[in-house]
Amino acid sequence: MNTPSNVMPESSVESQASALAQVPATRRMYWSIRRELWEYRAIYVAPLAAAVVFLLGFLIALPHHMHGVKTLDQAHEALDTPYELAAGLIMGTAFIVGIFYSLDALYGERRDRSILFWKSLPVSDLTTVLSKFAIPLVILPLLSFAIAVVTQFVMLLLSSGLSVGTLGARMSFFHMSLMLLYHILTVHGLWYAPIYAWLLLVSAWAPRAPFIWAFLPPFVIWGVEKIAFRTSHFLGMLQYRLTGPEPSTTTARSGNLMEMMSALTAVQFLSTPGLWVGLAVAAIFLAAAVRLRRYREPI
Repeated sequence: MNTPSNVMPESSVESQASALAQVPATRRMYWSIRRELWEYRAIYVAPLAAAVVFLLGFLIALPHHMHGVKTLDQAHEALDTPYELAAGLIMGTAFIVGIFYSLDALYGERRDRSILFWKSLPVSDLTTVLSKFAIPLVILPLLSFAIAVVTQFVMLLLSSGLSVGTLGARMSFFHMSLMLLYHILTVHGLWYAPIYAWLLLVSAWAPRAPFIWAFLPPFVIWGVEKIAFRTSHFLGMLQYRLTGPEPSTTTARSGNLMEMMSALTAVQFLSTPGLWVGLAVAAIFLAAAVRLRRYREPI
């Protein structure tokens, strides 16, 4: 009996699977990350939308900010706050996107049953989980940094037209960008790693409503500790993880974002015990998420 023309021979399927298995691990990771960017457009759309909205508001409020400004120092002081607000808004938007993305990353493929298709590809569960973990840990911080720098540069151009011609030279734009990059890679990357890893673990396990399963256990732990021991050590630990390590200098605690970022040096950050404890906890959560994805069935 002849094989139908639209049916691929078994030997051909095996040869294609064998060829795909020869793809380097780095290449598989690259295409896995590309797949996440294709499927979750909010990764770059949401920070871009936040930047556009802020630029519109800045353009409307710019005459008010520059009213009565006659010197370069006055202009620099008047624009400090909008610059910090722009970076804070974009980074905050990226952080929120990272939370919701992590909660849906492994749960969504079980919900729509696409996990059956993705598991048929020669991509390991470890590569899949790490590629999803790389989105909030690396991709989102770098995207938010690039969008924030472009936004601040546009603000610089707009404000230069209404102030002294050499305002751009006094804004220390390059220095601010470097501090912003350092802050994003350390805090929004390494420091928040256990948060994203926990959300991925919940996403791989939750039978329904991953948002509730992600935030209910911490709330219960805090409530039990408060009632039983009348302490709030767990809540303090969560606050410490969300706010990040504080610089040791008193000048950095004045509330100025750029001063806080520059005061926390790389040596101080890397010597913080909370960083390494958090990375160890993140590794445990990721290992559990990999194992759960290997055996969890579609919903």
